[in-house]
Amino acid sequence: MPAEIVLVPCLSDNYAVILKDVASDTIVLVDAPEDGPIVEALDARGWGLTDILVTHKHNDHVAGLPALKQRYGARIFGPKAEASSIPGIDVELVEGDVAAIGPWAFETIATPGHTKGHVVFFEPREKWLFSGDTLFVMGCGRLFEDTPAAMWDSLSKLARLPNETTVWCGHEYTASNAKFCAGVLPDDAAITERLRKVEAARAAGQPTVPTTIGAEKVTNIFLRAAEEKVAAAVGLSAEDPAAVFAELRERKNRG
Repeated sequence: MPAEIVLVPCLSDNYAVILKDVASDTIVLVDAPEDGPIVEALDARGWGLTDILVTHKHNDHVAGLPALKQRYGARIFGPKAEASSIPGIDVELVEGDVAAIGPWAFETIATPGHTKGHVVFFEPREKWLFSGDTLFVMGCGRLFEDTPAAMWDSLSKLARLPNETTVWCGHEYTASNAKFCAGVLPDDAAITERLRKVEAARAAGQPTVPTTIGAEKVTNIFLRAAEEKVAAAVGLSAEDPAAVFAELRERKNRG
């Protein structure tokens, strides 16, 4: 049977994701911005919680961990490099490690940029990516601890995943991201059309998450820094995509 997947809005614009495998009764949470909405979502379905995957140390991804661990006894998996900042962590992961949970094998991919120790989780059989604050719908995370070159390398890794990969990210930032992408390439038909769909979804109170790797490669300007058209739009050369990415990120910061 297919997994049941629940997107849980938390705080002002965060998302947590709950995965349930019906056959094994394995229930996995990805990130824990706060405990209240997550407990409510679980209780509404009569579910427990067996495991938690954490992408990085920021409080809006870990604040709910102590209460959730106390309530459910869930195992907590997270990046080894940030273990000291992740309450209750049980399993410390580095690049290439696999979190084997129920029927799933979540591959750990190191994606420094937003934080130095940030990781994302890819389940290759299901083609799921839980991208935390590295890759957003039509955007990427701010660079709090690492360089533009590091983040460009991280995004490039994710862009090499299969196009059909479903991407669940940590925030609802898409309306702002889409407007920025359209501002860089106002004549790009795919971006213009996606902006229209995003605005319609948000006006209806609908989430824009999840997305796919294929959709992001077409409409996420931050994944297209190696394209001459994108580089020219910011007055640079595509021969140095990391520099193009850095300029795009700085412009988004200023916006």
